[in-house]
Amino acid sequence: MTNTLYLPELREMLAGDDSAGLREFCTALHHPARTAEFMEGLTAEETWRVLKHAELPLRVEVFGFFEEEKQVEMIQTGELAEVAELIADFPPDDRVDLLKKVAPEVVSQLMPLIPTEERRDIQRLRSYAEGTAGAEMTTEFARLSEDLTVGQALQEVSRQAEELETIYYLYVVDEEDHLRGLLSARELLSAMGKPSTRIGDLMERDLITVNASDDQEEVAQTVARYDLMAIPVVDDAHHLLGIITHDDVLDVMLEEAAEDAYLSAAVAPLEESYLHTSLFRLSWKRGIWLTILFLAALLTAFALHEYQGVMDEPGTIWLMVFIPLVISTGGNSGNQSATLIITALSTGHITLRDWWRVVYRELAMGVLLGGFLGGVGYASALLWAPGYWAALVIPVTLLLVVVCGTLCGSLLPLLFKRIGLDPAMMSNPFVAGLIDVVGIVIYMTVAGMVLGVPGG
Repeated sequence: MTNTLYLPELREMLAGDDSAGLREFCTALHHPARTAEFMEGLTAEETWRVLKHAELPLRVEVFGFFEEEKQVEMIQTGELAEVAELIADFPPDDRVDLLKKVAPEVVSQLMPLIPTEERRDIQRLRSYAEGTAGAEMTTEFARLSEDLTVGQALQEVSRQAEELETIYYLYVVDEEDHLRGLLSARELLSAMGKPSTRIGDLMERDLITVNASDDQEEVAQTVARYDLMAIPVVDDAHHLLGIITHDDVLDVMLEEAAEDAYLSAAVAPLEESYLHTSLFRLSWKRGIWLTILFLAALLTAFALHEYQGVMDEPGTIWLMVFIPLVISTGGNSGNQSATLIITALSTGHITLRDWWRVVYRELAMGVLLGGFLGGVGYASALLWAPGYWAALVIPVTLLLVVVCGTLCGSLLPLLFKRIGLDPAMMSNPFVAGLIDVVGIVIYMTVAGMVLGVPGG
């Protein structure tokens, strides 16, 4: 049965105010994601009316599987008291992200209706800068004291589990919430045979943590590097503020990957999906970068004009044939290097301290690739060049352009990283545009020197 076949029945139940039928629908599909999927064709108002017939925990789960745009619309059109109840029961990190998308006037009306503890938690998480560990963490996690015995800890975890999003790890803190250690749920269960053993004797003290101000991309790399299910977030005094779970890390990695993909194509990242971004905004995000690239391309035209004298000399018209070859080869080599370095930086395989190793490897790679392509280019140049000596212009140019392309493509992302910018901003179109200009200058200079043409 397709999803659309349920819509007439749902609308009929809504029209007849069939509370029993709507309650049964909310629980019949057994998985919240399936329930949300079968309501895709309903309006936000209709969806909210259906959800009201589910128990609050199930309502929160189903709500979490709708697209963000629909969630925001339901919050902005639903009854404030009911929406506030749902927001209060939502996972702390998710509700903060969601409220950032809701109209400020609606948020200001909702906040007084949310219980004090949850309201303070929202305000605290909203105070962290976007893109930091603090903004991504959840404040729901299992806390234990190191003075508890295994038996007491099992009772405490059982009490806390009903209100927690995850209990992969149990965090041991002191009275002032300093992080003292960590114990996995599996380790606690394995110690059931020794109920009088202190948690302090079982816990791991050498912990991997992140600071609340750390960049979310660095946090994701740390979690991936150490294969963690969750990572604790602390402040400068080592107070435990929250945790970031693996599902949140996955969201961060997808977000960063999408942003890098946009930047690699010289498009400003979209805040919403492609179809939900207005034509004007989409045109602006594409147009501003296209304009910058257009201006960069003009530099290539100016460079060609500057060396017009070389092309006007007798016996040099054959050089025109190889201009596309020269600039495309330089751009392609630069793009390859830029992509390799940006990827290596994003995965943590290299750091800024490795810059000299990058220079060495890319210089050697440029010489090897440039030498090989130069040999092929020399054989091709003999078809048009007026002599063996004149044909040397092509291999010498290709060698220099490829070396320049590999060095620029590898060093520019490192430079951007060093000054605090996203390395992905040094995208392939920008590298290609830069190498185009440099390639023309190198080509005409080499031509002038080899052929003895004035102006080269």
